[in-house]
Amino acid sequence: MTTDRTPRDRATGIGIRPAAGHIGADITGVDLAAGLDEAQTAAIRAAVLRWKVVFFRGQQLDHAGHVALARRFGEPVVLPRRGRASPPDVPEIETTADRLELGGRFGMAHDEWLARRRHTLLRGWHCDHGARVDPPAATILRAETVPPYGGDTTWANLAAAYAGLSAPLRRFVDGLRAEHRLGVGYQPRPGDDAYVRHLLDHQTATVHPLVRVHPETGERVLFVNGYYVEQITGLSRPESRAVLELLLEQATRPEYTVRFRWEPGSVAFWDNRATIHLAPADTAHLDHPRIMHRVMLAGDVPVGVDGRPSEAITGSAPGRW
Repeated sequence: MTTDRTPRDRATGIGIRPAAGHIGADITGVDLAAGLDEAQTAAIRAAVLRWKVVFFRGQQLDHAGHVALARRFGEPVVLPRRGRASPPDVPEIETTADRLELGGRFGMAHDEWLARRRHTLLRGWHCDHGARVDPPAATILRAETVPPYGGDTTWANLAAAYAGLSAPLRRFVDGLRAEHRLGVGYQPRPGDDAYVRHLLDHQTATVHPLVRVHPETGERVLFVNGYYVEQITGLSRPESRAVLELLLEQATRPEYTVRFRWEPGSVAFWDNRATIHLAPADTAHLDHPRIMHRVMLAGDVPVGVDGRPSEAITGSAPGRW
């Protein structure tokens, strides 16, 4: 038996223990289901901004408590379409349940879906809904049922990744913009592909700054990911591909990441503006369910170093989901 020895703030009762050098912190001494007072809310908000993702264990949140927690930090997003596992009477919550994810809805086994969506090592890294003109500000994800092993999630700190670039490269990327598009990199099935038809019917694309200025911290954030970024505008295809690969490798260097092992009752709360994350790909062959519930908080339109905001191409408008 181990005892948590994390020092706790006397005013809030909260303990914050960094989980890695650049990103991630474990928070103890708080019962999320009991509700948070103003001081606790402020302490957790500050921890999220500082550490980009924070973790709580042993929580007893139900759907209503999950939504109430999210409202302490922003306005929950209500998605127009959710998977069948999501609770019909709680529109703010989206539930994923392994083989009920997108692949199954489009006629693919889970392992084939992952192979087509993540056919390179960097493709799976993403922020939530990054092709929108106003990606969510944050995500709160809780675990209901998890495998006894496997199923970890990894996050990367995009502010630290930007700061770790050389000064000449920072100056170069500060003025660039990139097109983010739903379904980038997906490898279609031979012949008719139901997911390709879905992408064409529900296409979302936006030109975002390659470096965004965080609206709360003022940090410069390397706004790249492997799942949505199509091309850096103004560069040729070969130039764009080379620069993006360099920047993605920078963003996902091990020293800028943290990996979290889920347990039932675990909650992760991350800043979607300053991180990308990698969902697990090691559970498709396991005969164990993995049921997760998430609430996303509405975000703003990213702004670049030059003060220019993102521009929608198709499929989204600020505040309209």
